[in-house]
Amino acid sequence: KKKELEIAMWRSCLRASSSRHRFSTLFSSQTLKPFISYPPPPSPSPSPPCFPSLRRFISTGPELPIGSQDIIPSDDSSLPVLAVVNFLDGFHEFTGLPWWMIIASSTVAVRLALLPLLILQLKKLKTISELLPQLPMPIPETPTLRGSIDQFSRFLKESRAIGCPSFLWFFPYLSVQLPCFFLLMASIRKMSLDGHPGFDSGGALWFQNLSALPGGSFGPVFPILIAGFHYINIQISFDSPTIRQTTGLTGMLMRYYKLYLEILSVPLFFVGYAIPHGSLVYWVTNSSVNIFQQLSLKHPMVGAKLGLLGQGASSSVGHSMEISESVIKYVDSNSQEQTLSLQTLTPEELLSLSVQVLSNGDQETSIQLLRLALEKDPGYVRGLVLMGQALLQKTQLAEATQYLELAISKLLDSDPSDPEDVELLMLASQWAGAAYVQQGKMKSGITHLERVAKLQEPGDLKSKEHYFEALLLLSSALYKEGQSDEAAKILRVVVDHNPAYKPLLQQCEDENELVSDLVSRRKDHY
Repeated sequence: KKKELEIAMWRSCLRASSSRHRFSTLFSSQTLKPFISYPPPPSPSPSPPCFPSLRRFISTGPELPIGSQDIIPSDDSSLPVLAVVNFLDGFHEFTGLPWWMIIASSTVAVRLALLPLLILQLKKLKTISELLPQLPMPIPETPTLRGSIDQFSRFLKESRAIGCPSFLWFFPYLSVQLPCFFLLMASIRKMSLDGHPGFDSGGALWFQNLSALPGGSFGPVFPILIAGFHYINIQISFDSPTIRQTTGLTGMLMRYYKLYLEILSVPLFFVGYAIPHGSLVYWVTNSSVNIFQQLSLKHPMVGAKLGLLGQGASSSVGHSMEISESVIKYVDSNSQEQTLSLQTLTPEELLSLSVQVLSNGDQETSIQLLRLALEKDPGYVRGLVLMGQALLQKTQLAEATQYLELAISKLLDSDPSDPEDVELLMLASQWAGAAYVQQGKMKSGITHLERVAKLQEPGDLKSKEHYFEALLLLSSALYKEGQSDEAAKILRVVVDHNPAYKPLLQQCEDENELVSDLVSRRKDHY
């Protein structure tokens, strides 16, 4: 009986298990099937029609239940692109303008928004170009690893000391403008390829359909404009005296780089046929704005208004120039007469223009500009120093010393500690000493030149040359005054810097020995 009882219990367990299995199968296949949700398959990213094999490869995968294929695929565009598309949609709904005008006006608006950053960068680069001659070379003439590190550290230290802006100011505008360009390009391209509402009739003239590619008799218009504007932009960008006068390896690399950019105009022409009209409208608008922007910033009047007219700026001022009480007339590089109002220029801008004119050999015009600058600011020290130098070159010695003495007194009253003020004091003292020596006023000249000798030897190569020129003038003045011993001491310092002056030192020392011999003989005689 016990055994029969165990068999009966075993059979009942099997029946229960079978019932649970049937119930589970029935429940899962009938009751739960409508509620099962499978994870959606990853939507393949769109690929160009020229890559069908890639599209097949991406879309290939295991078959999934029908229920999972009913899910609407979501937009896989990046958030910035979708934000730009939504912004353009809102702008279009608000203004009611056709789509081609929306694209063009948005492009102009973006470039205008970036213009303050460009002007700020150009001002920083102007300051760098003016301060760069005062800095030592970043790499030594005989580079070694340790020497290069030390020299570059010294270069950075001195650049910070004189207030030179960071050299990272070469990149801000480009680092912002390029992402904006590609973001707008990608957004408009997406709208064109997706057949955005209104794009099929949002164009004008021959490009009514902004989603279509160039074709027909007017098809080459946009590709020609893209290639032509690219070529014009290159010519304007490289049309600079600084670039034209660059020689050596750097000049050769610049010429090859320009040639490379010019050659790119050819493939850009063919690329234009593979871009929808909507993107082409954006590209052409951006290129034309870039041309207008470059030409405007190169104009001297615009540069003066924005404070970009510096010593290193591109000079459109030719030898032919006329100055009246309020305007300056000159002939630019295109042989066209231009007029620039002097009343709107600051003393600093007038001084920069004067330096450009003086570099062309026009001393009279340069002096007129300096006088105008000093009329606006009589205490402008740099203007006083440069006026003294210009008058010294014209051998108007008495008037030159007046300006230089005034500059020296203002610098000494302010106790110069800034490197720029120290350099101005050195130059003013040197030129004042030279002017007095030429007038035969040796004692006054020696006083000014001794002030230079008491200054610390500058580290900048150009300033160092001025420093030793002043010492050479001082030794000459002392020698003429009969102070051969003092002259020899100064000459020894000069010879340590430049051994080419060793014959002068030898002559001075020989004369000292001759005088000593004569004095000793007279003592022996008596």
